Amino acid sequence: MKKVKNLGAAFLLVALTFSHNGLKGQEKDSTAVKTDTAKVKTDDPKKKPVIKPYKEIITDKAVSDQGVFTVHKIEDKYYFEISDRMLKKEFLLVTRLTKAAAGMRSGSTGYAGDQIGQQVVAFEKGPKDKILLRAISFVDYAKDSTSDMYNSVIRNNVQPIIKAFDVKTYGDNKKSSVIDVTDLLNSDNETVSFSVTNKDAFKVGAFQKDMSFVNFVKSFPNNIEINTTKTFARTLGKPLPGATPANTPKISGNYTVEINASFVLLPENKMQARYFDPRVGYFTVGYTDFDLDPQGVKKISLVKRWRLEPKPQDLEKYKKGELVEPAKPIVFYIDPATPKKWIPYLIQGVNDWQKAFEKAGFKNAIYAKVPDSKTDTEWSLEDARFSAIVYKPSDVPNASGPSISDPRTGEILESHINWYHNVMLLLRNWYFVQASPNDERARKMKFDDQLMGELIRFVSSHEVGHTLGLRHNFGSSSTVPVEKLRDKKWLEKNGHTPSIMDYARFNYVAQPEDHIGDSGIMPRIGDYDDWAIEWGYKRFYQYNTPDSEKEYLNKWVIKNLKNERLWFGTESNPLDPRSQSEQVGDNAMIAGTYGIKNLKRILDNLEKWTETPNEDYDNLGIMYDQVIGQFRRYAGHVSKYIGGQMETPKTAEQSGPVYEVVAKKDQQEAMRFLEENIFTTPQWLIKKEIFEKTGKTPVKTIEDIQNGVLSRILSPMVLQNMSQMEAIDQNTYTLVDLFSDLNNSIIKKASSDVYGRSLQRNYVDNMIKLIDAKNPDRSDVSAIVRGNLITIKKDLLAKADTNTVNKYHYEELAFRIEKALDPK
Repeated sequence: MKKVKNLGAAFLLVALTFSHNGLKGQEKDSTAVKTDTAKVKTDDPKKKPVIKPYKEIITDKAVSDQGVFTVHKIEDKYYFEISDRMLKKEFLLVTRLTKAAAGMRSGSTGYAGDQIGQQVVAFEKGPKDKILLRAISFVDYAKDSTSDMYNSVIRNNVQPIIKAFDVKTYGDNKKSSVIDVTDLLNSDNETVSFSVTNKDAFKVGAFQKDMSFVNFVKSFPNNIEINTTKTFARTLGKPLPGATPANTPKISGNYTVEINASFVLLPENKMQARYFDPRVGYFTVGYTDFDLDPQGVKKISLVKRWRLEPKPQDLEKYKKGELVEPAKPIVFYIDPATPKKWIPYLIQGVNDWQKAFEKAGFKNAIYAKVPDSKTDTEWSLEDARFSAIVYKPSDVPNASGPSISDPRTGEILESHINWYHNVMLLLRNWYFVQASPNDERARKMKFDDQLMGELIRFVSSHEVGHTLGLRHNFGSSSTVPVEKLRDKKWLEKNGHTPSIMDYARFNYVAQPEDHIGDSGIMPRIGDYDDWAIEWGYKRFYQYNTPDSEKEYLNKWVIKNLKNERLWFGTESNPLDPRSQSEQVGDNAMIAGTYGIKNLKRILDNLEKWTETPNEDYDNLGIMYDQVIGQFRRYAGHVSKYIGGQMETPKTAEQSGPVYEVVAKKDQQEAMRFLEENIFTTPQWLIKKEIFEKTGKTPVKTIEDIQNGVLSRILSPMVLQNMSQMEAIDQNTYTLVDLFSDLNNSIIKKASSDVYGRSLQRNYVDNMIKLIDAKNPDRSDVSAIVRGNLITIKKDLLAKADTNTVNKYHYEELAFRIEKALDPK
């Protein structure tokens, strides 16, 4: 078995082909060891390829393009001439749609510029004059090439061969090999086409070879760009298990797409990686380390970030703390298809990050530009060397910021930000429902270009933040006292959230009498963002490995987190009320109360503000739904306090708990909010004049909001957590407290009308689900729920009501409870 040295450490390659699907999933990382190609089976050894003289293969008709490989085109055939020095080099292979097929789109994907595949590959020599193309994966790692573990992992992780090519001829002194790649480029495979996952998503069927062809192949110093037109049969979906002729998907016409495949040479001089720290929110790549822990294995995560380094002549200046320009700045090109009036705002959204990078010691580290045909002669939207903001003519109201990174180190190599045309509808709706009481410009259905431009700038900055490696920080806004959100002077200095990576959107707490301007309503790059960029991008040249800088970084984080505005709250914790989407302020109950006041103001003016000459009342209905949606968010924010548990990641050097139960007083405050604003019928939502013009019926709307709250606070996850927390903290808010409060609000105090009856039915139904005989609960939760249902039944039967409908309603609920408690 061969042993390969790689910068002093050998790395393992694992037989697992990468595929990529948008922002979902993360690349896996390791370092690699090459396999012994002498043991690879190839074609029948009797059919040894005939090696011809170079000039017989690469004739005078060849059109040659030199670069990382030399590409030769002879009539309709394509050849790669691969020098020996490029063998076993690792290439990141990215496939994108250059032109998308009509009718192929699936949700927000399927547009020109979308990524449809990703893997790492390498060419190497095989036996019998073969060149092998292998898929490379980075999952498992063993540093010590002399250890038994190292050899064991190699034996269990052989790289798959994607394609075996006959060598047609050799170059000068046999220092290069020429292979015919025509069949590879003209076929349907993950190298130059869709990944299997994306084929399923887009319902792409059988490849139509006679309607597919190569457009061009270009070679550059560090990459090869392959552009093909491919046609596929269009299917109606994946075959069902046990498919028969009756349920097999039918062919329904064709898809024709243009696909660009980029072979990008991964850096030989790897960027120094940085270990992930859960106290600072970065996307990651990862691998399993078999050496780090001699008694087991350890999952290692590395942060995704661009390689920013001082120019060699500025290195000493950088070490002294002087601001320097990076050797290679981060550049985003603006898609020429972008409407010209929005380009300045998109550019500014990118350039706004320059100040944050100054914290890391770099000036002019990032900027955006429109490609110049005179100076950017090699620029192409599909070329994986260039990052871009891609404008998509889509009705999807969204934007996204994915990135491509080196799976070995986390180095971000490029990004294509997706900017969907209809994101402006989303921005209008957000701003109208959250800011119109404070900003007169938002009190209409078509915003002025300046206001829309400001909103575009904010979203541009947010998406660029993702491409820099930053995850959402849903906890950032929870560090701001609610009352500060009404303090104009404080807001102008600090903004309403410390992070643009928060989903805090706009300041819905501010009241009209506070006279808050743009700087206190709209998000901007804040204290957390500056800190996160500094943590991720500042270079510490005294440490030359991720392990050696780990202690220093830990102390640095502990010191900085004394400033609570630098706190990171993950978007994935279902129990922590500090980490919530669309929330502002440190107390959801107070913030929600202010927010409802503003929603009432909007509702009182909704007809006037949505009125559009010569049009119907569609906008009135749309914005009424937006008001409902915003109210629903406030209810959801408060509901998360019930059974809540806060998580604050810490290392052993930090004092205080990592996990804390939400205080009893806060859970009680949340229950009071729910009783006053949710369980008590929100009459302010019931607008007869809106119903008369839109047909929007409030009964189902209010029922859905109430049931959403009940489903959350009566979910098994929440109830089980409350039961367990009671065992730890005797002074916590208990299940008995919860059911007592709910019974008082819903059974005893609910209105005796259609809204009250609906609320009571949903409450009882949610309780009955918790004692489902098919999924028996063996904890205290089941016993308490059963006991509470008995109490509810007694209370219902004891109700004296002369209203016939109410009488029947109570009897029916009692019957449901009795049947649930005793199904026989």
